[in-house]
Amino acid sequence: MKNLVTPRNEERKLRDGDFIVSRTDLQGRITYANRIFMEIADYSEPELLGVQHNIIRHPDMPRAAFKLVWDKLQAGEEVFAYVKNLASNGAFYWVFANLTADRDEQGNITGYYSVRRKPRESAIAVIEPVYREMLRIESQHSSRDQMDHSTAYLVDALTQMGKSYEEFILEI
Repeated sequence: MKNLVTPRNEERKLRDGDFIVSRTDLQGRITYANRIFMEIADYSEPELLGVQHNIIRHPDMPRAAFKLVWDKLQAGEEVFAYVKNLASNGAFYWVFANLTADRDEQGNITGYYSVRRKPRESAIAVIEPVYREMLRIESQHSSRDQMDHSTAYLVDALTQMGKSYEEFILEI
């Protein structure tokens, strides 16, 4: 389902004690959304359940950032990320996300679990220009090549800092 929400320059902020929780199946369709998720994203439970989690994807987020997250999740790795999301009314909200694979008794990945909380403003000030540059790079290349070029920029920047992605995200 294509998100037809028009972004507005209106920010919603999570409260200090807010935790947004959601679960998806293997294809990224929402199977659970907590009350805070519905409140902040401005969707009802019926509007969210069974829908692709990218319903809240803000166009300011580079595609390569999501590819990085999906690659790590599908490999069974835990991922931390700063994400700008889009509410149903066009407002945006930033989160600090912790994403993990959901597993059955045999250890098989059955879906994905995400807990998001209020990000530090100082971290947003650091990650926003990185995402903006990744988007600029993506806009200069064909859809087939844009994620490779955007990812290369991120990898180069991390290499120059002497940090892994995880170190960078957890330190900012």
